[in-house]
Amino acid sequence: MTTVAPATDKFVSEFSISRWCDTADVLARLDALLKQPIRPIRAENMPQVLSYFDSHCRQSKLVSTAAEHVIPGGVQHNLAFNYPHPLAIGAADGAHMRDVDGNRYIDFLQAGGATLLGANYRPVRERVQAVLEECGPVTGLLHEYEVKLAELVCRHVPSVEMFRMLGSGTEAVMAAIRLARAHTGRKWIIKMGGGYHGWSDQMVYGIRVPGTGRMDAAGIPRSSTARIQESFPHDLHALRRRLQLNRLRGGTAAVIVEPFGPESGTRPVTAEFNGELRALCDEFGVLLIFDEVVTGFRTGLAGAQGYFDVRPDLTVFGKCLTGGYPMSGGVGGPRDIMMNLAGGLGGSQKKVLVGGTLSANPLSCVAGYYSILEMEKTQAAQHAGRAGDRLCAGLTEIIDRLGLPYVAYNQGSIVHLQTSGVMLMDARNPFKLMKLVQEAEARKRSMEEFGAAYCAHGLITLAGSRLYTSLADTDEVIDEALNRFEDVLKLA
Repeated sequence: MTTVAPATDKFVSEFSISRWCDTADVLARLDALLKQPIRPIRAENMPQVLSYFDSHCRQSKLVSTAAEHVIPGGVQHNLAFNYPHPLAIGAADGAHMRDVDGNRYIDFLQAGGATLLGANYRPVRERVQAVLEECGPVTGLLHEYEVKLAELVCRHVPSVEMFRMLGSGTEAVMAAIRLARAHTGRKWIIKMGGGYHGWSDQMVYGIRVPGTGRMDAAGIPRSSTARIQESFPHDLHALRRRLQLNRLRGGTAAVIVEPFGPESGTRPVTAEFNGELRALCDEFGVLLIFDEVVTGFRTGLAGAQGYFDVRPDLTVFGKCLTGGYPMSGGVGGPRDIMMNLAGGLGGSQKKVLVGGTLSANPLSCVAGYYSILEMEKTQAAQHAGRAGDRLCAGLTEIIDRLGLPYVAYNQGSIVHLQTSGVMLMDARNPFKLMKLVQEAEARKRSMEEFGAAYCAHGLITLAGSRLYTSLADTDEVIDEALNRFEDVLKLA
């Protein structure tokens, strides 16, 4: 794959991304994958895969059976892989997890990308334990680590002068949208179709698959999404036309994007895209919101905005912000905008209401503060990025050697392995929607079968198509993982 190196050595030394992928090449290969018949695991090999769960995961099966009686669907987390049944995890450490049956797995889920330092990182855990001994997990009043964490965020992230912590990335997106509307006095919000910005009423519009609009909006009134629009990824000309039209209808408050591209870079943008988007937003006087829930700190301490050297007006945080500890979310930006989020009994006349009893609790803040300090000390993003490069290169070599149609690509420590292409489909043509749904089901089934096969070979992934590397992924870990991936890919 042809790649384009960043402009200066600064990018190589400070960020997880050694070079930005040739976006046109990646998209062409993904398009070719979608245009050919699905290449699933061969039917005669699936009994071998499923027998692993019967013979090695009996305690997990008991736990998951009990869960089905009291938990809808038997799982509570969207990232919990549940085919043929969920694995119940008993321990996690570094690059590995162990289930309740004692089976050991290489962990490329890393809590959905949150644990850049590796699972259950001891130096952070010890600091958290000390604070729990002193004052417990929550007080409802100011704690020194709220200030320390906010100072670190402001110091490292270029566009952030003030920071407000919230309970999750979903909450932080909600706050950023509310803040943008209050600050600009406008109502329209535009997102890139297929982008994932949490599960709030507004942001389910066009979620995961571009062009689907309200397809996943069960239980959500139409009024909730009435001022949300989606623009197809990479199409700045279409976005310009939408911004021009919105000028006649009261104007656009903000454009919200994942800076690597929708779904954590599953649909990667060009290296120039964010700069061009910044210029377009400036032209129309529109706020630019970077959703850095995934890319924040994982790309490097300055986030994706530091890598691309593009300053958004508002930045949304989550995941790595607290190193995998709970209540991880926040929004940051310049002082004049952020003061509208002032808490307590004072504040500006335009006070934007946000809340959360457990937001900015001592446990989460101390975890975030020391996680970021450890990222500084260990150069975690750079090490994880090198592991991602090694993993992606190895997967590509295996795919090419075995003559498979699959596509592997990465943005540093975010590695994509597309075997079915279900995440790359779109609903651009509404007349083909029924056919799209049917094809998506078949491709999703293939992805689930691959996910099960990875588990049976000691690999934990995100939905069978995305892999997050961490500081804990040594060359030995990656080499072992590649041997296991090859065993799985040979089943296709």
